[in-house]
Amino acid sequence: MAVYVKNAWYVAAWSSEVGRDLFKRRIMDEPIVFFRKNDGTPVALTDRCPHKLLPLSMGHLVGDNVQCGYHGLEFDCSGACTHVPGQEKIPATAKVHSYPLVERYDAIWIWMGDPAKADPDQIHKVLKFGEPGWAVVGGGYQNHKGNYLNIAENLTDPAHTTYVHLRTIGNPATSEVPVKVDQGPGYVVASRWSNNVPPPPIDKKNGNFAGNVDRCQYYNFFAPCVSRVDVVTMDAGQEHTEELMNKGLRVYSYKFLTPETETATHFFWMQIRNFRVDDVKLQEDLFAGLNQTYAEDNVIVTAVQREQDATGVLQQTWLAIDAAPSRVRKMIVDMATAEQA
Repeated sequence: MAVYVKNAWYVAAWSSEVGRDLFKRRIMDEPIVFFRKNDGTPVALTDRCPHKLLPLSMGHLVGDNVQCGYHGLEFDCSGACTHVPGQEKIPATAKVHSYPLVERYDAIWIWMGDPAKADPDQIHKVLKFGEPGWAVVGGGYQNHKGNYLNIAENLTDPAHTTYVHLRTIGNPATSEVPVKVDQGPGYVVASRWSNNVPPPPIDKKNGNFAGNVDRCQYYNFFAPCVSRVDVVTMDAGQEHTEELMNKGLRVYSYKFLTPETETATHFFWMQIRNFRVDDVKLQEDLFAGLNQTYAEDNVIVTAVQREQDATGVLQQTWLAIDAAPSRVRKMIVDMATAEQA
């Protein structure tokens, strides 16, 4: 059985993806159709007419109602059928599920579980989004052909970057740097500091560093679906406080994982930085580079998923570098188990 935590907020789409045209996306094996009401409010309904099961996304909008493309049944934003052509009585079974949505951080967040528990305050806070002095590279999306738990493990595994991302962000100099792992309520973080080292060329250019730097990567995962990699480069020898780290180069790299099926994942991403915030060319270069980086991850995840499916085995050997990834997997599985109890 699929391991899904349904009582949580997931990114269903970027705001720019949903308009007055019917837009379909499968989430946690459930077909969903999205659209906006005339006033701009986003709506999500089960993408399956209860009559003959035709996807509602094959119909069209009539005002703020979805009209089925087979026999013309109309459904309002609550999922209730409001019209059946040729008859006055509407069957009690003529209804579809309406999913709670919240629009925030240029994204549409969906709650797949019990609607009564859908508290918007539980949406993960995206640090520095929209704040002066910070720029956002957003709207990134890929469909990764792997189980989201495998991807969650990948996103808390600093060790893979040296080998998977040789052409993008990989740095062989960090492969022997120890990784520290911490865990708290609902999160796991793997981190490593490289202190008093020469700055990478790109950091030297962006930060105007005259000497050596302290550089850190924090791989944070907030169960069940948010990854935040926090990269800091600062003058060497300073205290590692939030104030001083924000005076150096700082990047928050967010990934939002939304299960499509047991073997496919919607991979949304954005990056927020505190340097060259008005540089349009840098924006374009960063988007292209990040898109390539995450495509490299997808190649690995796809191959791993294929072999797991063929063997029925998740992993045969455990290494020290698995400390954070294994904790993330256990945390999510425990959440799903508790939810289903």
